[in-house]
Amino acid sequence: MSEEFLNAERALLGKEARTSDVVISTALIPGKPAPVLILEDAVRNMAPGSVIVDLAAEMGGNVQTTTKGKITKVYDVTHIGLTDLPSRMPAHASTLYANNISAFLLSIGNNDHFHINLEDEVTRGAIVLKAGELLWPAPPAPSMPPAETPVKANAAAKLEPPNPFNETLKDTFLYSTGLASLIGLGIASPNPAFTTMTTTLALSGVVGYHTVWGVVPALHSPLMSVTNAVSGITAVGGLLLMGGGYVPETPVQWLASTAALISFVNVFGGFLVTQRMLDMFKRPGDPPEYGYLYSIPAAALLGGYLTTAMQGYPEVHQMAYLASSLCCVGALAGLSSQTTARKGNYLGMIGVTGGIAATLGMLTPNAEVLAQMIGVAGIGGLLGSVIAKKIDITDLPQLVAGFHSLVGMAAV
Repeated sequence: MSEEFLNAERALLGKEARTSDVVISTALIPGKPAPVLILEDAVRNMAPGSVIVDLAAEMGGNVQTTTKGKITKVYDVTHIGLTDLPSRMPAHASTLYANNISAFLLSIGNNDHFHINLEDEVTRGAIVLKAGELLWPAPPAPSMPPAETPVKANAAAKLEPPNPFNETLKDTFLYSTGLASLIGLGIASPNPAFTTMTTTLALSGVVGYHTVWGVVPALHSPLMSVTNAVSGITAVGGLLLMGGGYVPETPVQWLASTAALISFVNVFGGFLVTQRMLDMFKRPGDPPEYGYLYSIPAAALLGGYLTTAMQGYPEVHQMAYLASSLCCVGALAGLSSQTTARKGNYLGMIGVTGGIAATLGMLTPNAEVLAQMIGVAGIGGLLGSVIAKKIDITDLPQLVAGFHSLVGMAAV
């Protein structure tokens, strides 16, 4: 595990230890020192009189303040760091057994009294002979009747059947309020840009909500990963502000180039991490995949856009944006199910590629700036791919969080 993961784990365990009276730790790694999971600060904040039983004391202990082989008290918290607990178990087990047998025999009688109560369940189950009479085996114990669920009086009488008229009326009032509010926003709108942004916000919110509502828990991390990759479309903002020549010339152009570079790291790395996560769900008997066939719709989008743009159709840029946006929405929707998850990843690649291509087509940069853009995309893509391939499979969730921070950095 990474150091960041271990620090988060220690913080969580320290928080739990502060609210616990007894802590028993058992974490051991074969052939290695025991991981230190509870630090001294956490012990200092425990309630006085608390007890820590460190079963990993033989290999150093999971608690930073444990002393191997001793019972100590640190910050008024008793630490049991004994390493011979297995050899102490027979005495404890024998004592427990002896106490139970003594209590059983004393229940039958003592020096002045002796009575075998056959109505006692324990005595009846243990006896074999009494006065020469064979009493074994004991009859089966009577089964306990199932507990009845208490029913509140008149509960059924209070339940009234739903009234379709009232239900429909409530829905109509809700819709009426929402629609009237939208008309009110139209009246209060200061300019056309406000209504355009409001429309975009409302539609994106509704689409996003319904897209990810039904995602299965196993796909939460892949969904976050592909969301990060799609969010790399922030590269478009960087491309719009890039300029100069083969290298940027002004501070704004340098910032734009840096933002685009970071975004391309996220795009390439995000889609590759998503693919690696989805490969973890593959089984030996699964049917073969033909993901390369998705290059056909990608070629249709890019080729069709390039051809029509060169012929001078002015509205083709907006339609390319729309097609790319729909592919990105399809990527999020696809990651909600195991059967469509890989399709969603491919759609995300098509959508982001189409959006960047449409941006370049609308900008029509000169050769020097275009070379700068291609260089930034290549370097960012190479970095993202190398990072996504080199990271251990157990560290992929942390990498997803890291890529998420890159999106925020690029946006800023």
